[in-house]
Amino acid sequence: MATINREKYEAVIGLEIHTHLLTKSKMFCGCSTEFGGEPNDHTCPICTAMPGALPVLNQHVIEIAVRAGIAAHCEVAPYSIFDRKSYFYPDLPKGYQISQYETPVCKGGYIDVPSDKNGEPLRVRLVRIHLEEDAGKNIHEGNHSLVDLNRSGVPLLEIVSEPDIRSGAEAAAYVQEMRAILRYIDASDGRMEEGSLRCDCNVSVRPRGQKEFGVKTEIKNLNSFRFVEKAIEYEIDRQIDIIESGGKVTQETHLWDPVREVTRPMRSKEYANDYRYFPEPDLPPLIVPPDLVEAIRGEMPELPADRRARYVKDFGLTPYEAGVLTAEREISAYFEATLPGLKNRKTAANWVMTEVLRIVHESGKSLAEAAPAAIEVGALLRMVEESKISLNAAKTSFAAMVKSGKSAEATVAELGLAQVSDEGAIASAIDKILATETEKVNEYRAGRDKLFGFFVGQAMKAMGGKANPKVINDLLRKKLAG
Repeated sequence: MATINREKYEAVIGLEIHTHLLTKSKMFCGCSTEFGGEPNDHTCPICTAMPGALPVLNQHVIEIAVRAGIAAHCEVAPYSIFDRKSYFYPDLPKGYQISQYETPVCKGGYIDVPSDKNGEPLRVRLVRIHLEEDAGKNIHEGNHSLVDLNRSGVPLLEIVSEPDIRSGAEAAAYVQEMRAILRYIDASDGRMEEGSLRCDCNVSVRPRGQKEFGVKTEIKNLNSFRFVEKAIEYEIDRQIDIIESGGKVTQETHLWDPVREVTRPMRSKEYANDYRYFPEPDLPPLIVPPDLVEAIRGEMPELPADRRARYVKDFGLTPYEAGVLTAEREISAYFEATLPGLKNRKTAANWVMTEVLRIVHESGKSLAEAAPAAIEVGALLRMVEESKISLNAAKTSFAAMVKSGKSAEATVAELGLAQVSDEGAIASAIDKILATETEKVNEYRAGRDKLFGFFVGQAMKAMGGKANPKVINDLLRKKLAG
């Protein structure tokens, strides 16, 4: 591409997030939704579209959709219908997908995405949240293709945003926030690497100040935050380059090539009327009673944005620290479980962000598998607060606890790391040092203040590194002043 002048143009981006729902069975039949089974092992006459097989709606799907709608400040529709979305692909055996279009289960809404711009969040409005079933999977091997229908009929939630996003970074942050919300409310596991959360990005550019939208390109099936950002940034530059060269952007569907880091045309972009939507005749209208909505609302957990705000207000954390600790509900729960009895919550936050998350990342295991129990980490930090062990001793103990799984108290005792605060024992050691180092004592008293560190080091060495530094400092100052 030629040199791109971004200042003249504004990107306009809307996202469609598709996420598998955390149900044990499929949307319209009792087949398992478990990932990774043998091809076509989780199928039945309904999800393979055998003649005469009729769909029956999974009630748990509706409950999850309502939770998602409440979390995203949507209007939950008391009445909605399912539609047939017609298109023919080998992985869609019915020749149509059961989805929702004009009457979705959730309308409108928004989420606030953390932003660096003056600390103000980016508000991304939603068009709708609707339910649909997933298609199967085409597997291409050599000169032939196979179809695995295990995924056919797995319940999906599609979350459609307004075009409120202006960059790849904002888009990636939006997907991260939505994924966190979905995981907090147990709607989805959000495992993008397994395809349980995917994103389609609609990207267009227009001259700055122009109100009309440009021609959009859809980038399909992005399954990582990094790919979302990179694909959008490439597409923005590609469209600007076309316009600057005197050409016209074509409405197309593209795929992202992560190896070459470019988008490639897949097909011309369909319009809604190409799908020939019409009401699904085999399913009755979906009625969601208001009392069900209110019952679900009353059971909603604390959402990431509310938890971040609480950590900043109540615990004195920075927005960045609060963001790291609430990115995953598992991390947040672990952090809070370390807090009972601790005076300094910021110390616990720093410990979880550095020591705990470091061993999680290094091990490649889950938090529960890699780290000691949160209550034991809290006990270790209380020992530091109470001057029973030093910070270095805590780090040594933590490393041992990771390997052994033993309690903080047992580990400290086993390693002999308990801190000595006995003033008599420390004073005796200091007296011996001062009696031996009379020349340095005289130099210190003559104004060579830097020698204080020498005496601290000698005292700590004499105590085997276990003496309470505060006690050493206090006693040394008194004795050297004498």
